Amino acid sequence: MKLYGEANPAPNPRRVRMFLAEKGVDLPEIRVALRKGEHKTAEHKARNSLGQVPVLELDDGQTISESVAICRYLEALHPTPPMFGSCALTQAQVDMWVRRIEFQIMSPVAMYWRHAHPLTASLLAQNNDFGESNKPIVGKSMLWLDRELADGRPWIAGEAYGMADIVALTTIDFAGFIGLEVPDEASALKAWRDRASARPSAAA
Repeated sequence: MKLYGEANPAPNPRRVRMFLAEKGVDLPEIRVALRKGEHKTAEHKARNSLGQVPVLELDDGQTISESVAICRYLEALHPTPPMFGSCALTQAQVDMWVRRIEFQIMSPVAMYWRHAHPLTASLLAQNNDFGESNKPIVGKSMLWLDRELADGRPWIAGEAYGMADIVALTTIDFAGFIGLEVPDEASALKAWRDRASARPSAAA
């Protein structure tokens, strides 16, 4: 198997690298230069018709796209330590939190990135007012997550570090890269980020 991805700060390829690091699995990664448009070439679109990364290519040539789907596949091959929960309840909680993070935080972060950030201005037609309108939504969503974490649990889905934390850390780090910082008053969220960032996998 081999992974097609991109260097940081691209958040979705980083999710898979962090997941692999937590599993202790070494998988070769071929970098696809997004700023050079390599993800939109016919060669890469043969792997993923949407022209996105990451993509996992299996030994028989079949491919899997979407970071969480890739990690689900790898979880089945390498179940220890469990990153998607260890029972029906915790598995459902991880799935719930992954979707919450993607919809409540990653979605407005992505809209700000696409429509208001100067690095994307040459890549697509921007609607700057719409992009800027997502900035307060990101802050509000981060404060929502801060309140959720204020109950003292160590990780987003409960007692065990897992996929929800990976999705959240890559999202929040990317938000910071594009200028959308965690609000000063979000002390629980900041403490969680410090714990997550201290794990060796965060450097992936």
